[in-house]
Amino acid sequence: MSGEPSSEAILACKGLSKHFGGVRALSDVSFEARRGEVTAVIGDNGAGKSTLIRCLVGVNVPDDGEIFFDGRRHPFANPDEARKAGIETVHQNLSLIDELTVVQNLFLNREIVRRVGPLALLDRPAMKREARAMLSRLSINVPSVSARVRRLSGGQRQAISICRAVGSGAKVVVMDEPTAALGVQETANVEALIRRLREQAVSVVLVSHNFDQVRRLSDRIWVMRAGRVVATVQSAETTGNELVALVTGAA
Repeated sequence: MSGEPSSEAILACKGLSKHFGGVRALSDVSFEARRGEVTAVIGDNGAGKSTLIRCLVGVNVPDDGEIFFDGRRHPFANPDEARKAGIETVHQNLSLIDELTVVQNLFLNREIVRRVGPLALLDRPAMKREARAMLSRLSINVPSVSARVRRLSGGQRQAISICRAVGSGAKVVVMDEPTAALGVQETANVEALIRRLREQAVSVVLVSHNFDQVRRLSDRIWVMRAGRVVATVQSAETTGNELVALVTGAA
């Protein structure tokens, strides 16, 4: 990528580098995720995928390079800045609170309140109504918005985490191995949810070791090895064997 990223890019970087002590985790990485697409990032363990994502969303500050979001240079000092700009990250541990209900998790730290004189009271009915609407928009099925999260299946928990990200108005949702611990049916449900996000023009960055999955879901695949981007391929034009060769260095 030379100059600024393309006009289609919503999240991008140019010349990103990051060291941890004597370890070079990223070396001159340029990357872009396009608007309304699912962009996959693949690579072996230690390839730099997680470091790239952490730099893009403000968890790590890169040593060199530029980050762009929504058409302008926009480095993030911390994840809160990225979140306020419109980037939500769904981590493998989901960051849900088991003992809280679905609606409480969906509105955690952004509760709806109503004013009664000088008092600000939680508007529980409004949050329940909005929670049902959020779940309905993404065709997510749960027993009840009043159910405690600990009673949900792994796929339902993943869906709640994704729903919370989209419900905050995110323009980009970053997903780190979203189906790694799920069974076949739950994986299919989460994949269907990712497709619905794309239909609703939400851009998705998908980090996964599952090459068949990224070929099914993504529009474009970025391949990393040893802290560098070594290839970018159109998902519809590649094969699992080609991706294995790119990741391992055989190609």
